[in-house]
Amino acid sequence: MNGKQLKNSILQWAIQGKLVPQDPNDEPASVLLERIRAEKARLVKEKKIKKDKNESIIYRGDDNSYYEKFLATGEVKCIDDEIPFEIPKRWEWCRLKHMCSMQAGKNISASEIYDKKSVLHPYRCVGGNGLRGFTNTFNAEGHFAIIGRQGALCGCLNIESGKFYATEHAVVVNGFGIIPSLFIYYFFTALNLNQYATATAQPGLAVSNIVEVFIPLPPLPEQLRIVSKIEKLLPLVKTYEQAQNGLNELNASLNEQLRKSILQEAIQGKLVPQCSDEGTAQELLEQIKLEKQKLIKDGKLKKSALTDSVIFKGDDNKYFEKVGKTEQDITDEIPFEIPDDWKWCRIGSVLNIWSARRVHERDWRSSGIPFYRAREIGKMADWGHVDNDLFIEQSLYDEFSKSGVPQIGDLMMTAVGTLGKTYVVETNNPFYYKDGSVLCIGNPFRLNPYYLKLFFESSAFANQYLSESDGTTVATLTMVRLNRYLIPVPPLKEQTRIVEKIKTVTSIMRG
Repeated sequence: MNGKQLKNSILQWAIQGKLVPQDPNDEPASVLLERIRAEKARLVKEKKIKKDKNESIIYRGDDNSYYEKFLATGEVKCIDDEIPFEIPKRWEWCRLKHMCSMQAGKNISASEIYDKKSVLHPYRCVGGNGLRGFTNTFNAEGHFAIIGRQGALCGCLNIESGKFYATEHAVVVNGFGIIPSLFIYYFFTALNLNQYATATAQPGLAVSNIVEVFIPLPPLPEQLRIVSKIEKLLPLVKTYEQAQNGLNELNASLNEQLRKSILQEAIQGKLVPQCSDEGTAQELLEQIKLEKQKLIKDGKLKKSALTDSVIFKGDDNKYFEKVGKTEQDITDEIPFEIPDDWKWCRIGSVLNIWSARRVHERDWRSSGIPFYRAREIGKMADWGHVDNDLFIEQSLYDEFSKSGVPQIGDLMMTAVGTLGKTYVVETNNPFYYKDGSVLCIGNPFRLNPYYLKLFFESSAFANQYLSESDGTTVATLTMVRLNRYLIPVPPLKEQTRIVEKIKTVTSIMRG
């Protein structure tokens, strides 16, 4: 249970009569309601409030059912279905309008509101979220709960005292000088006023609807005990919430650190044991070379693809890269040691990095083939799906598909914004993507795409593009850069075992 849930539970106990003990010597709430009705009658007679044409009284019959009697007509109806829970004996069910009145404030020009209090502008000007400034007039005086009634502030609660000006965005709740404003404040907090807001682009509280809500009313002395108890508990709740948040942050941090550590173990060949009967990465690279030769022969790959680098470890334990007839020492580029049957490669040697053709903004449509930018790919990388609102026409997709489109087993990577977020293409559902913002990592030689995703999520990959930042701006990922970055390649079957092990560990971490 988090702090917010604990606070809500305390408030719910309060309005159900479970927070403080009942006292048989307390004046019952039925007498309190009679006093409120008498006060309302006085205010009506003095023309300070309007008479409620639908005034009613709620009572419990001899059959233990709840009834509502409308005073103007004498009509009586059973309301058992509208009573949500039982309350203590000396409590009463009533409508909100029986306990208090709710009155929206008045509009005031911004030119009449000043930032600082002064002799000329001594009165607080109160809006939906509290103090807006100071003005030279007031339209309310007393101690009241204030409710925000429009927009983002809908349902926001505050307390205001003395003389002040309530704007049209604030509702002043008046307990007729009988119901304590702090009890009203906490009661409304428990009531969750947002549930009564209109479901529109600009939500608003309809006062005429809220005043008809059924509420449980305790005796006045118990109201005071409830307020006192809540105010003793809330600081403890805040302390609990801070401790809980700290613990959550610590757990999240530990989980993230553990996840990064596990990924690092995985790509260093330390997460699962090596099996000699699964072959070697060298054999896998030779198969890839044969496949490249076949693709070149079939006209599906350029001859330049065969001029790949070969990275090997010399007798002196240093790493060298051979491109054509040229060899050079690249030991400083190698971040860590890997098992003997693994191989370091340039990404471009085992994967095919390419970008999209240009899609202009004028080509965007509201339906058709999904069109993904970096933000959509990032969400798909995290959640596996995205609610997309950009599309291109089928005809344009068909034209672009002649140059190649992502296939199952390929990976899509964000090249701007949050770099390196990677989504594995798992279906044949067509989509296209934004050039420059997203790179397609073609996987024609069928390395395990989920192992590749694990590597692209690791610090070993991130450190390579971070090393090319200027200290303030991280470099954009380009095809040229991505092609030359290093990747540790295990045997194919070991790639699969690594992926399965990560799935198992992740499931355990999630509980």
